[in-house]
Amino acid sequence: MSSSRLGLRLAACLLNISEARRKNIVENIAKAALLEKNGQKHPEVSVLNIFSDRDYNRSVITIAASVDDLGNSVLAACLEAFQSINMELQEGVHPCLGAVDLIPIYPLSGVSVEECGAVARSLAESLLLRAPSCSLFLFGEADLPEKRTLVQRRKQLGWFTRRDFSALEPDLGAAPARRCGLTAGYRHTSPWLVPRQTCPRGGKDPGP
Repeated sequence: MSSSRLGLRLAACLLNISEARRKNIVENIAKAALLEKNGQKHPEVSVLNIFSDRDYNRSVITIAASVDDLGNSVLAACLEAFQSINMELQEGVHPCLGAVDLIPIYPLSGVSVEECGAVARSLAESLLLRAPSCSLFLFGEADLPEKRTLVQRRKQLGWFTRRDFSALEPDLGAAPARRCGLTAGYRHTSPWLVPRQTCPRGGKDPGP
């Protein structure tokens, strides 16, 4: 029986962080997503996969949960990443601008793209309260009313060429700090694709 027929409303986040070489840091960030405030494992949150590339020095942590719980789980993972990753020291061949680089949120079952956009916007507001030094850019359904795509925002931000981003004006938050860098939060407009986490033998995960 499908999850939609069971009444489950599920979404997922492919959390992109700028760390892959320190396995314990990546694992601690993933564990943070799984725990409730009392330190117990959340029964409706799962980490489905962790893909790490040492050359890129980038990991993608796939977090799945009920749409009502996903935001808090991703928030906990982001806060752990901000504490653990210093962009002033980060090195890797993959272009990145933030300790938490991307926060794409996808519908899985019984959830609309508009709801995922609302989760992304709510998460952005929570990040600003809990990590006031973070700087946020919005894409897709989270970027209202423009709904600019990832490609459009990357071009605007000089994502693949810029390392000095202090002059950029974020959509939300303070001017980018060198330690945390920039974080992009959005509801991606493409459908959820499981192969996103899989690469050919010997190949590289291309990253969002």
